Amino acid sequence: MKKQAIIMLLFLSGFYTLSAQIKADAIDSSFKLIGNPEVQALKSVSDVSINNIIKSTSWKAYDSTFTVSKDTAVWMSFKLKNTTQEILSTYLFYDGHYIDIYLEKEDEYKHYKNGYFRPLNQRPEPKSYFFTELKLSPLQQSQCYIKLSTDYKSTRFTAPILYSKIGHLVFTDNVQKNHGPPIAFMYVYLISLCCIALFVLVFCFRLQKRIYVYYFGYLFFQIVYAFVVLQATPATIANLASYFPYFSSLISETAQFTFIGFYILFIQHLLTVKMFDLKLAKTLTIFAIICFSYAILWFGFNLVWVDLDVRRIVSIIIRVIVLPLNLFLFFWIIYKVKHPLLKYFVVGQSLFFVGSVLSSIVFYSGLHQVPNGIFSFPHSQNVIFMAGLLGEVLCFSIALGESMFLVQKDKEKTSQKLIEQLQQNQIMETKMRKELDKQINQKTEELVQVYSKIEKQKEEQLNKSFNERLRNMKMLALRSQMNPHFIFNSLNALKNLVMQSREEDAISYLDNFSLLLRNILQNSSKNSITVEEELEILELYLSLEKRRLGNNFSYVIQCDSREILSQYNIPPLLLQPFVENAIWHGLYPSNKPEKNLSLVFDTSKQLQIIIEDNGIGRKESSKTKKTHQSAGTNITKERLTLYNHVSHTQMQLSILDLEDNGKPSGTRITITYND
Repeated sequence: MKKQAIIMLLFLSGFYTLSAQIKADAIDSSFKLIGNPEVQALKSVSDVSINNIIKSTSWKAYDSTFTVSKDTAVWMSFKLKNTTQEILSTYLFYDGHYIDIYLEKEDEYKHYKNGYFRPLNQRPEPKSYFFTELKLSPLQQSQCYIKLSTDYKSTRFTAPILYSKIGHLVFTDNVQKNHGPPIAFMYVYLISLCCIALFVLVFCFRLQKRIYVYYFGYLFFQIVYAFVVLQATPATIANLASYFPYFSSLISETAQFTFIGFYILFIQHLLTVKMFDLKLAKTLTIFAIICFSYAILWFGFNLVWVDLDVRRIVSIIIRVIVLPLNLFLFFWIIYKVKHPLLKYFVVGQSLFFVGSVLSSIVFYSGLHQVPNGIFSFPHSQNVIFMAGLLGEVLCFSIALGESMFLVQKDKEKTSQKLIEQLQQNQIMETKMRKELDKQINQKTEELVQVYSKIEKQKEEQLNKSFNERLRNMKMLALRSQMNPHFIFNSLNALKNLVMQSREEDAISYLDNFSLLLRNILQNSSKNSITVEEELEILELYLSLEKRRLGNNFSYVIQCDSREILSQYNIPPLLLQPFVENAIWHGLYPSNKPEKNLSLVFDTSKQLQIIIEDNGIGRKESSKTKKTHQSAGTNITKERLTLYNHVSHTQMQLSILDLEDNGKPSGTRITITYND
């Protein structure tokens, strides 16, 4: 009996194994591994061997919960079958850092290595780090194990996908078409820099001046940066950084700020800044040292502490600091330095600044990911940055050549020009004095009258501008007080759930709270949002309070048309404080068995918003002791008053205490929107 049970168990397990397979020849174009019952997955330490994985029995269905980190690898297991009479190739796509594929062939496993951080000589196909070709013999069924790993603390990459041969060809063809123009521009950029750098290197050895050393350093690290960018493309020629992919990813930021440091020193010598302003010259030197120091610290920090989120935040902060400082120094140089080559500096620096700012905006705002957008081409942020750099290099190369011409010309004519200039200066000074005396006497009275009129006009404009800015700044200050006020109350609610041992409610509350907080932070920088957006925040907030107060609390939202609500604008987070006060100070302390809150958005005529509760009322609420003084309503009233001052529309606020037979029965708040 036991033998029969064992045989039946083996038969059923074998049937399950055969059913959990992927027919490679049945893949039309692509086949996603995530979420498919044929694919099993497990997490393990990063250095576990394939033999231990084969013996493991803790496999689960592969879904989005399986993520890769520095200490944790993700393994996948599935069977591939070729039901045809021919050798079949299928292609595994993965754009992560490391992928190891073990494909069963004749009672052993063939090991394939690939990934973004795999050196070029370790990849099965040097032209592509994200595709791995898997060949299956006729009528072959092979067990396949896949290991995903990374050197970073956490990563976010797409799940592996199986492609047919046709799907692979279409995909790679589209990649080559899309990447062709950006790669061509990068080659033009790289070749141009190499040619200019070669000439500058010759001048370095021939003339032995520091200005050429600085300019060569500026060009050299731009070339390094170009090779690093080229490594992330499918380019095959001059893709030297692909032999050291992980190291290349660390030196991109270092190369950029190193050539910025050399650029600052080059400009200081090209325009002879010391002759015009010593303080400006010292500031530029300090700025260059800061750039070099940051480049070294960045490389060392990322060599030890590989965290993509920290790297991104630091990069944004540094650019927020450096770009305005760069702009400030740009205008300072224009104001102080009067050099013949200043025009080249102005044009070149303008191109660089426009390229840097536009590149940062495109990358950090996600414009390069907008479908069919003007910047939605591969490596758009790098191409924009390189275009600005190339324009700057060409301007400075011309300036460097003209500076040599000017130096040579000055040597030949210095003595003669000095004598002639002194004589002309004396004659011109005498004439100018006489003419100026006449003009001053004639124009003095006219200038006094004109000046008085101008001063009056300026005074009126300044007063008007000052009052307008004062109101705007006051609105901004009041709005900034709302976020800490709301966060404090929400965290108190979360604390109550934890103290009541309602762990699941606390986790769910925390998830919804994070989503609510993200929406509030997104809207906090805006002067106004639509009523529909405010309603979405209120719905999320009320769902949180519903979890906290339980079933005896209920709320109703009445809205005729959300589309109409999108046509009205209000200050962000205007309605939430009224709802919050109704819950915390009206309904929460109430002993009524049913605590009701209603929100009505009446759009029949003009927009009218009514917030009504059946709480204890304002008079009774003011008698209770509170752990903190509620300022949300007062702040919102003042915000509403200021908004009416600066807006074309007007909103009227009224608060009514409801009574039932002389007893408080709640509060009604009405906001009327008037164009």
